[in-house]
Amino acid sequence: MVPKYRTGSKIIIKAVKDEAASARDSDIARYSGQTGTVTNYHWISPMPGTVFYIYTVKIDNIQKEIVLHEDELEAAAARARK
Repeated sequence: MVPKYRTGSKIIIKAVKDEAASARDSDIARYSGQTGTVTNYHWISPMPGTVFYIYTVKIDNIQKEIVLHEDELEAAAARARK
């Protein structure tokens, strides 16, 4: 599996709708809708045969870096086309 985003990708942070919201989810929700740039990414494989990516994102308007899962990101270009 290849990463959906690469270093330098412009993204929009989106809140993930989940029935079992955690404290982490509510913290990320405050950044929902903001744009940022992927500064780094890593893959992890918690079980054999599964791989997923986590991304370090620098939020544009506050110059803060946070770590997000792939399903919490959307390509900025994709939203512009909608």
